[in-house]
Amino acid sequence: MHQPAIPHLAEADPELAQLIEGEAKRQFEKVRLIASENYVSTAVLEATGTVLTNKYSEGYAGKRYYEGQQFIDPVEVLAVERAKALFGVDHANVQPYSGSPANLAIYLALVSPGDTVMGMGLPAGGHLTHGWNVSATGKWFRAVQYGVRKDTGRIDMDEVRDLALAERPKMIFCGGTAIPRTIDFPAFAEIAREVDAVLVADIAHIAGLVAGGAHPSPVGHAQIISTTTHKTLRGPRGAMLLSDAEHAKALDKAVFPGLQGGPHNHTTAAIAVALGEAARPSFRDYAAAVVANAKALAEALAARGFDLVSGGTDNHLILMDVTGKGIAGKPAAKALDRAGIELNYNTVPFDPRKPFDPSGLRLGTPAITTRGLGVDQMPQIAEWMDRTVTAANNGDDAAIDAIAAEVAELLAAYPMPGWA
Repeated sequence: MHQPAIPHLAEADPELAQLIEGEAKRQFEKVRLIASENYVSTAVLEATGTVLTNKYSEGYAGKRYYEGQQFIDPVEVLAVERAKALFGVDHANVQPYSGSPANLAIYLALVSPGDTVMGMGLPAGGHLTHGWNVSATGKWFRAVQYGVRKDTGRIDMDEVRDLALAERPKMIFCGGTAIPRTIDFPAFAEIAREVDAVLVADIAHIAGLVAGGAHPSPVGHAQIISTTTHKTLRGPRGAMLLSDAEHAKALDKAVFPGLQGGPHNHTTAAIAVALGEAARPSFRDYAAAVVANAKALAEALAARGFDLVSGGTDNHLILMDVTGKGIAGKPAAKALDRAGIELNYNTVPFDPRKPFDPSGLRLGTPAITTRGLGVDQMPQIAEWMDRTVTAANNGDDAAIDAIAAEVAELLAAYPMPGWA
């Protein structure tokens, strides 16, 4: 059953309670490899479900527009101070509702409509809010995009520099949503200084790895850092903006009143819990294990003939082209889900297929590492994936069902926060 238990919900709305119980059971029985997903602790779950959700708190601690903030202010201050200490920054804003609104606040704080901004192209592994054309950030600003080399699948910093010198952006984003390699923050910072641009590091995917010492930190290189609080950081669905002192006031004004009203206080409390957990020595062990598992899984997949973008991974994330396996990304992802292996279909750099039916798969190890799986289990996962793709090509549903049973049998030995 779901933990914490939901007896009041089950009585008031049994239909919804049944759906939640079903989702909890699904998360327990599946090898969850979506790179942006994780399991939060029971403490984070409890904080998210408290009476803090009842309270409006427009403004910031000590400067609210509503009364009754005697306990809310200390909650937010606790989250802010923990964020500053964990990442070693001058300023933290924990109010953004999620990653995309956090990034929009950066635009509002720093640039004006029509200004030139620069970010990684979505097909190369960037994020929609880094100036991609279907996003508001691509419509309201003059966005120029860098990518990766076709021969290596990696960012060529010389090409990034040439583009920046030619276009003179006011703001440069580094980071993204499907980057399996270490981000060279010092190199980006040098380019930003050369063209007098503000450097923004979007570490939504790798924030937990940064906090745990498993990926270099952008602090001291990027003036502004945006991140979600879930993914590798293992917190609730929220976001933070971290910055130097110079940009603190502009960012705060952009979040409130620029884009948002009252913060979600229950989420703020859960962020504080997650940041407290991330400050413990055990979290450094977790971050290292995430990377070790990803490397082991990448090696096992490559040994079975999967084509990995850039040849492997330095972090939690693997991006691969499954064309050589005789299948496209979407049908592969759907077959793997039936087999108890949850990931997402994804474009790969220079993909000839359309985004809704791409050539690739994106997967990562944050969630399975939280469950306690280690490098010894990674070859088995790769073997299941290979068998599933073969079965999908042969239309062998029975083989896929058999793999799902094997997956559930393995995971039964690994506890999950949120299910008992």
